[in-house]
Amino acid sequence: MAPRVLPDGGSLVVVARTLDPMSTESSPHVPLWNLANVLTMVRVALVPVFAVLMLGDSTATRIAATVVFLAAAATDKLDGHIARSRGLVTNFGKIADPIADKALVISALLLLWAEGTIPWWVPVVIIVRELGITALRFVMVRRAVMAASNGGKLKTVLQIVFITAYLVPWESLLPQAAADVVLVCAWWVMLLAVLVTVVTGLDYVVRAVRIAQAPATDRR
Repeated sequence: MAPRVLPDGGSLVVVARTLDPMSTESSPHVPLWNLANVLTMVRVALVPVFAVLMLGDSTATRIAATVVFLAAAATDKLDGHIARSRGLVTNFGKIADPIADKALVISALLLLWAEGTIPWWVPVVIIVRELGITALRFVMVRRAVMAASNGGKLKTVLQIVFITAYLVPWESLLPQAAADVVLVCAWWVMLLAVLVTVVTGLDYVVRAVRIAQAPATDRR
């Protein structure tokens, strides 16, 4: 099918239609267990390791949990880059990668809420948005493939930053006054992350509606 072009506030968002919702940019000749997919599965495996470490009550286990979280988050950028640059995109990877991302962030949010570090509405807002947009992506993939926006990338960075800031046991590493300053900064980053999460979620819904309503335009 020909690509569809949708105007988006002065810029052009180019989307491609496909008969197979999971066939975009994937190759039938790419082995399933390639480096990119292995890194994705490593990230999945690190989620329960992170959760177990979070249940510990020592500074050492908390630091270890933080390191595991950051390592898992780093594999997100790494596996995506490897898959695209080396032509290792697979249907499995396109499904497993977002699931691994959401599992890591959601587990961290729920554990921080359970210990009383963050208020309940933070994980609720972020989880509803992430799961809702993920579901919408799977629905929209039959119509179009939408690239991640800069706002979406900022959202991810802010979430990782504030989660990491709350994971680190600052009270055990810094004087109390300094730890308090760091935690106040973490609070404001958290609020900004929630705001950007909501705004980018609404933006994605609006773009999805526009794509669904736009007529197909043949471009050769």
